[in-house]
Amino acid sequence: MKKKLLSIAGTIALIAAILGLSLPTIVHSLGLHPAYEGETYDLKGKRALVITTSHGVLNAPGETEGDPTGVMASEFTHPYYGFLDAGMQVDMASVRGGPIPIDPQTLNFVMRTPEDERFLEDPTLQAKVKNSLRIDDVDFTQYDAIFISGGWGAAYDLGYSDVLGEKVSEAYYSERAEMPILGSVCHGALGFIRAKDRDGNLLISGRRMTGVSDKQVHELGIDVTPQHPETELRKAGVLYESATAFRDLFATHVVIDDEERFVTGQNQNSGRETAHEMMRLLANRSQG
Repeated sequence: MKKKLLSIAGTIALIAAILGLSLPTIVHSLGLHPAYEGETYDLKGKRALVITTSHGVLNAPGETEGDPTGVMASEFTHPYYGFLDAGMQVDMASVRGGPIPIDPQTLNFVMRTPEDERFLEDPTLQAKVKNSLRIDDVDFTQYDAIFISGGWGAAYDLGYSDVLGEKVSEAYYSERAEMPILGSVCHGALGFIRAKDRDGNLLISGRRMTGVSDKQVHELGIDVTPQHPETELRKAGVLYESATAFRDLFATHVVIDDEERFVTGQNQNSGRETAHEMMRLLANRSQG
């Protein structure tokens, strides 16, 4: 009898191990971090800036303790390597500068992507993440592509930063012949809500945009953060769009505004395509 129980226990353990090892494939097939195949571009001489949060604790407003959080790994690795592989010079910046907090859960074996693996073996990007530029010290007008990453940490600082709002406005009104393309993914869209036009109105009002849906936030049970992109974008007058799935964690959607100045991705699944669309717009400009 004891032998039989040990055999059953061993079989159960083996099945559990196989299922565990299969989890990345299963969630990928459901829609998490889908592959995105598109044209490749030669954008040598162009510059890109990837911006992230500086907030690293998942806590209720007013509290100081909580689980570690920050930027979602794929939400900066996907655009960074997309731009880099197109020949662009890519800088990393954050709200306060210095070390960028990365949500540790987003680097676990289920969530980790090939770009995340590349980051873990890339001392150059690791150094940029450890010593990110402070947005106050960066001239946004000198970049061709500006990409704002998300993650739960972004809900605490991007949408409250007057400096970021002013810098986005400066980039939008850049007097360079080729004005920067502005992009974001997930909570990164909060980085646009304080930007204003020359009349003092919200710059994104009336534009088609996306960011993580309230449905996804509720489904994940993380309502504690002080801002939610869908809610804040709608407040700012955005014509909000999103895709849905049985769980929005597995949905994806990318929106280009009618002026072709803003490219926004719905959630963690949308980073590759968002960066790609930004590069497509840059390439089309050059060809034109």
